Amino acid sequence: MSYGYDGKILHVDLTSLRVRVEEPDELFYRTYLGGGGIAAYYLLKHLRPRVDPLSPENVLVFASSVISGFPLAWMPHYTIAAG
Repeated sequence: MSYGYDGKILHVDLTSLRVRVEEPDELFYRTYLGGGGIAAYYLLKHLRPRVDPLSPENVLVFASSVISGFPLAWMPHYTIAAG
């Protein structure tokens, strides 16, 4: 596993109150590098076109970057993305 990631992605469905843990392989983290890449992947995978921003079908993604915990003030350490 690459440094900066724990290897687990938590999916929380607030409508049905379900939680599941996904454990992607190392190829996933190499393909979608960084919090922005991971957030874009899940938005494209789970978001329907023209969904209302305030509807329960909308997706909100919190993604950590590879440099989380590294003391760089000018670099983003996380990404928050919504549809």
